[in-house]
Amino acid sequence: MLTLSHAMPRVATALALAALLAGCGAVGGGVGIGIPVGPVSVGVGVGSGGVSAGVSAGAGPVGVGVGVNQRGQVVGGAGVGASTGVGGARVGASVGTSTVLHDPQRPAAAPDMPADAPAPAPDVDQIQWRDSSGRIVPACRVHGGC
Repeated sequence: MLTLSHAMPRVATALALAALLAGCGAVGGGVGIGIPVGPVSVGVGVGSGGVSAGVSAGAGPVGVGVGVNQRGQVVGGAGVGASTGVGGARVGASVGTSTVLHDPQRPAAAPDMPADAPAPAPDVDQIQWRDSSGRIVPACRVHGGC
């Protein structure tokens, strides 16, 4: 007989995947299927954020997961939940949160320039040449073009 304490790791894994598939930063719902592979579950599902595939793990009522949605966004999530057996399947509910870890549609932020960065070298035309007496010499004369 399968007891609730034996089923909780699998339930938490499934609930974490469901929380992952539910969408980012919003209330949502979804349905998916996970296949246990060692200590993790690999799954696919459809939720308010579209089609997703991911991997999750859980211990007790707590689960975490990472997935990729149909837009290529990598999403990480965590949740807590419970379930019960209904026929040959398990049905449950969870509460969780997720966040976009990588979005290929969002350009990368430009790196900040440090305040003590050296100024760029001046252009050759901006250099002011002087002779031995301190008089300004035109650039054309310096380069032999006058």
